[in-house]
Amino acid sequence: MIGKIKKFNFKSLLILNTFALVVTSYFFNNFILIGAFILFFFISLLTTQNGLKIIRKLNILQNIRSEGPANHYIKRDTPTMGGIFLIVPFLMFLLIITINLSSLKLFLLFLIIFGFFIIGFLDDYLSIKNKNNTGLKTKEKFILQSIISIIFILLAYEKNLINPLITVSDSWGVNTNIFILPISFLLLVGISNSVNLTDGLDGLAAGCSGIVFYGLGTEILMKEQQELFVFSVLCYSMSGICLGFLKYNDYPAKIFMGDTGSLSIGAILGSIALLTDSVFTLFIFSGIFFIESFSVIIQVGFFKITKKLFQRGKRIFLMAPLHHHFELQGVKEQKIVENFWKINILLVILGIVLKINL
Repeated sequence: MIGKIKKFNFKSLLILNTFALVVTSYFFNNFILIGAFILFFFISLLTTQNGLKIIRKLNILQNIRSEGPANHYIKRDTPTMGGIFLIVPFLMFLLIITINLSSLKLFLLFLIIFGFFIIGFLDDYLSIKNKNNTGLKTKEKFILQSIISIIFILLAYEKNLINPLITVSDSWGVNTNIFILPISFLLLVGISNSVNLTDGLDGLAAGCSGIVFYGLGTEILMKEQQELFVFSVLCYSMSGICLGFLKYNDYPAKIFMGDTGSLSIGAILGSIALLTDSVFTLFIFSGIFFIESFSVIIQVGFFKITKKLFQRGKRIFLMAPLHHHFELQGVKEQKIVENFWKINILLVILGIVLKINL
């Protein structure tokens, strides 16, 4: 069905995602889910629309890296740091729930999201201030991400909020024991940077994030654990927020989310997966994010190895991340994004099917 849709754009994705949420809400007999999605979709629309005006007045505009595809120069001076209008409403909602429920899990979730939000904000701010596409240095960013992730992991592990048994299905899982600590670290830092790397084409990261949040929220619902219901509501709220932002981020983008948005989105996905024992399915749902990240690792690794062996570095891809490779092959930006969205939808379906049948 997906493959027969000739033009799969923002409206198509919104309709499909809304339909899936209506079906899910009906199946689980809880219309709070679709309500949360719709509410935050419109909140995101309004905050992004009005925030766009503020950003233009403040002249907070995107800088394009010189080594990127040449056709991206037309994106120069596009308003950026739109992640503020994604993450701030979510943090406010999360804080209200945390105070009302007095939940340690939710407090730790708020802590790590806020931490990654500040890192992304600093990176974007320095990039704009320095008038280039580099804010925090890679090492600085990694150190800050590591500190916040380690604090979150140690606190959660000490209170038994992270399950060392990575559940694959109701009948079996993998007991990682103490190795859950490095696994958790790699997940948090890895997916945060993976979403960041994916955010290179108009609407790519926002659209994929909206899809993944739906999948993660549904997978958590399928656990049928009442204490985890709030995390499903949070996931569906973020799905609505991402698609509301996508209205202005879809090609041609009127605003970019920046690291403020992409790093925070990754932190939300990773931390919720850890706190709800959804690591296995998140890995499947987030296949696009991880493929984009692996393409960079492969490209850099292959270049360094061949440079040592042959005194001249060679490349596997025309450019990494992978979406730039397809761009340089002549595939239109909208087509790349459309196909990545479709693949992400199939990955969510695959993850849910595996959850049901394993």
